[in-house]
Amino acid sequence: MRSDTIKKGIERIPHRALLKATGITDEEMDRPFIGVANSWNEIVPGHLNLRELAGFVKAGIYGAGGVPFEFGTIGICDGIAMGHVGMNFALPSRELISDSVESMVEAHRFDGLVLLCSCDKIIPGMLMALLRLNIPSIVVTGGPMLADMRNGKTVTISSAFEAVGRAGKGNLSEGEAKEIEDISAPTCGSCQGLYTANTMSCLTEILGLSLPGCATAHAISAKKKRIAKQSGNRVVELVREDKKPLDIITRGSFENAIIADMLMGGSTNTVLHLLAIANEAKIDISLGDFDRISDSTPHICSIDPSGSHTMKDIENAGGVPAVFKQAKSILNDEKTVSKKTVYEIADDVGDVDKSIIRTLEAPVHKTGGITILYGNLAECGSVIKSIAVNEDMLTHTGPAKVFDSEDDAIRYILEDKVSEGEVIVIRYVGLKGAPGMPEMLSPTAAIAGMGYKSVALITDGRFSGATRGPCIGHVTPEAIEGGTIGIVRDGDLISIDIPKKQINVKLEDGEIAKRKEGFKPPERNLTGYLSRYASMVSSADKGGIFNNPPLS
Repeated sequence: MRSDTIKKGIERIPHRALLKATGITDEEMDRPFIGVANSWNEIVPGHLNLRELAGFVKAGIYGAGGVPFEFGTIGICDGIAMGHVGMNFALPSRELISDSVESMVEAHRFDGLVLLCSCDKIIPGMLMALLRLNIPSIVVTGGPMLADMRNGKTVTISSAFEAVGRAGKGNLSEGEAKEIEDISAPTCGSCQGLYTANTMSCLTEILGLSLPGCATAHAISAKKKRIAKQSGNRVVELVREDKKPLDIITRGSFENAIIADMLMGGSTNTVLHLLAIANEAKIDISLGDFDRISDSTPHICSIDPSGSHTMKDIENAGGVPAVFKQAKSILNDEKTVSKKTVYEIADDVGDVDKSIIRTLEAPVHKTGGITILYGNLAECGSVIKSIAVNEDMLTHTGPAKVFDSEDDAIRYILEDKVSEGEVIVIRYVGLKGAPGMPEMLSPTAAIAGMGYKSVALITDGRFSGATRGPCIGHVTPEAIEGGTIGIVRDGDLISIDIPKKQINVKLEDGEIAKRKEGFKPPERNLTGYLSRYASMVSSADKGGIFNNPPLS
């Protein structure tokens, strides 16, 4: 066992002494040591239940003959960080999380690992560490929160963000806004729709790295507690079987994840995260894979924010295993951390509520939920959640209204200065430009809340999974790297053609070249972690991973 490094032999007397200081007995020294990486904290709603779940995980580990050691990682709530400088730290926290888990596991030589996590960057960061470490591991995601009702309609966290625009337009009273505020997040758990947190939970299960049913078992459910205990039990078995993540994960597993992302209509942030996670497994996937799979994969789940159902509806319909069953014919039969393959999990599912998880033959849309757009405005690609776009905006040409910060764009929108047909451009908010590529749910929700019907938004930043509408992000190359988005001016016509996967500014090549010759990005005074992050991070089409430093 790996842990023998710290507990066997005469030279390890001081190590054993320190372990005994934690309460470890002589008998327990012969058991597998299992790390439990827990992102619990008291400010992220999706993490509030993780302290309790850790108890069930540890009971499962101990009951199976292992010794659990719980340790913490950081976790940022994207919703609370949204719309101010805090969001610059959200995506960069992914690398901190993966590095901290790696450091703890390698320093203490754990034999196995349970990753207990929820929310947007925490799950991807932990998955990156899991594949980097490649020791027997299992993931327990914290589960969605429940949704409330108001006037007979479902209320989710996106309702609260869109209330800002409705109130700004005068279509919502102070009392009505307060009512929405009070019920939009009624329980702990990750926000109710298929935003980034729940998308990544589903993709973790689809990759085969958590037990069947884990992703959609709600945060406050007894089912989630049972899965936590079963996961603790299973990780000890994985150690004894010497079954590691890279014995399970293949390129086919990642293809399944992309297929399911399209089937369910997940967050555009999954493009960044799956590219980064695959990189840790040394499996080559690219934007081209998302494009190819989207073309051939129907969209079969209509989930908030692009549909009317919540994660509770998906859970009631059978969860991820039911998606496996409906789409078995187009999925790869890959291994999972359970003792069953993808097909075997699908075969265990009974009746599926086809009004919620449709068949491939009767989909919500004929093609997948995410589309990759290219053109002179995004030579290396850009990303849009195309299923969240109204049909009359699938093609659009309009004049650019350019902003060099999210704050300026928000002010413009909330002051009701927007003209229908405009294409709002927010730049210098990419991985290097912000830095940290902040999500911009606030401007997109304000546009939706204020009732604009034909306004598009383009950015070298990214969008929350709760965003809906013609919002194009991940524009690469980003402005600060000399991308064309950096030389767009107010009034330039921008053409968006989602069916043809094109995004272009209507300028002659000579004019673009001329503007780029005189281009000079704004100076920034970066300090601390963001300064280091900006110097190391790659581009969005590479997943925003850290570039390897040159060998000395």
